[in-house]
Amino acid sequence: MSSRPRLVPGPDHPITVTPGDTHVVIRVGDRIVADSRSALTLKESHYPAVLYIPRSDVDMTLLEPSTHRTYCPYKGDCSYFSIAIDGERRSDAVWSYEHPFPAVAEIKDHLAFYPDRVDSITIG
Repeated sequence: MSSRPRLVPGPDHPITVTPGDTHVVIRVGDRIVADSRSALTLKESHYPAVLYIPRSDVDMTLLEPSTHRTYCPYKGDCSYFSIAIDGERRSDAVWSYEHPFPAVAEIKDHLAFYPDRVDSITIG
């Protein structure tokens, strides 16, 4: 049995996941890493909103699984990917909840990108 806490979003720590229809393009250098019109927006408590991109809209050939792992008591175990393009590596630039807790089940099979580890995130 795990000793890690498992918490449910509520009034003291709200989490919402909203589907979007805006066009999101994520680039590293001149390469498009993700191009989606189906991103989800996750808003959690007082944290900045995070875009979660469907894996099907991400060039997974540019991502390498990382050994880095974290845990969120509201979302679950988190795994990471590095972006590798033309010999350059952006370590742990992308994260994913492979088996998210039921409260955020919508983010399964989606990826999020650290804005400071990619060159651009264009929303429009």
